[in-house]
Order: sequence, then structure tokens, then C-alpha cells
Amino acid sequence: MAEHISSHFHQELEQVRTDVLGMGGLVEQQLVRTLEALGGGNREVLAQIVQNDETINALSVAVDDDCQTILVRRQPTAGDLRLVLAVSRMITDLERMGDEIKKIAQHAANLMVRNNVGFPQLYDTARLLEMTAPMLKAALDAFARLDAQEILRLNESDKLLDLAYRNQSRTLLTYMMEDPHFIGTGMELMLMNKAAERIGDHAKNIGEHIVYLVRGIDVRHMSYEEMEKGI
Repeated sequence: MAEHISSHFHQELEQVRTDVLGMGGLVEQQLVRTLEALGGGNREVLAQIVQNDETINALSVAVDDDCQTILVRRQPTAGDLRLVLAVSRMITDLERMGDEIKKIAQHAANLMVRNNVGFPQLYDTARLLEMTAPMLKAALDAFARLDAQEILRLNESDKLLDLAYRNQSRTLLTYMMEDPHFIGTGMELMLMNKAAERIGDHAKNIGEHIVYLVRGIDVRHMSYEEMEKGI
């Protein structure tokens, strides 16, 4: 009986891992489709992206429920407990990534309708999203491989993303100061860029959760140097 219970518990843990990767795949698909829609000015695809966020939200709730059930029924310890806690944190970051992608799609659709904005105006936002896509993929791959070292590379990528975001913010502010008619468009573009920057932050967060899972270390408030020594 004990062996049967242990086997079933292992299956439950593997299922939540699989579900997280599946949820991450949907978020990654949303991100790729958003990039394609920005390049093609496709408002129909943007509307689908907004609608699809409900699926990500539903998955987040379902996986969280599974984690709560495991905690209550199985009372896991050590590595098993860290897995459940890490998964619970990861789905929060993935759900918030989905929200940021939804924001970008909504703002892009608004700009296309109201201001006849096309890809040239959305290029900088698309460039930021192009920087976040490999970060999300790397974070998901690291979870699949249980690679704690990936956080160091994600930190470096996030620094580059933050720099690009700040540079684009300064450029947009300059445009708005020079042309008051651009303020409305500029504000929406800034919101889109901020959403892209936040996607990178959430990818980095996932890397931190993986470190906790693999090494049992909370690196969320460590400097890069402390993190490098700790893992």
C-alpha cells in the first residue's frame, strides 16, 4: 500500500511539472503570435490573443488547486515541498506574463484603430518583445532540465532588456515634448514597452524559483555576485 501511495504521489508531482511546462508553452505561443501580429498589423490575431488569455488564467487556477491539494493530502517535505512551492510561484509569474502580453495586444489594437499606427511605430516594442522571447524559452528549458545556473544568464539578458527599455522611454519622451499631438500615442507605446520589460522580469523570477527548487536557496534579493557564489 505504501509503495502504491508513493507511486501515485510521484505521478501527481510529475503532472504539475508537466502542466507548468504546458502553461509556459501557451504563454510562449502568445508572445510569438503577438510579435507576428505587430509585424503584420493583424487586429484579428490581436483580438484572439486577448481572448486566449482566459485559457492561461484557467490553467493557473487549475495548477494552483492541484498544488494546494498536494500540500494538504501529501504533506510533502524537502525537495518535494520545494517543487510544489516553486511551481506555485512559477504559475503566478506565467499568468502575469500572459497579462502583460494581453496588455500589449490591447494597446496595439487601439493604436491601429484610432491612430492608424503601423509596424514602423511599433518597431521598438517588437524589438523588446524579441528580447523577451528567448528569456522565456530559456527559463522554461531550465525548469525542464532543473538548471539552476540559467539564472545567471537570465540576469544578464534582463540587464540588456532594461537598458533597451530605458533608452526607448527617453526617445518617446523626446518625441512627446517635440510634438504634443504625439502624446496620446506615445503614452500607449510606453505602456506597451513597460509590459514587455515586465515579461523579462517574470522570466528572471522563474529562474530564481528554479534555484530555490534545485539548491534550496532564496536568491530573490541577492546581488549578481552573491548569486554567482551561492549557486
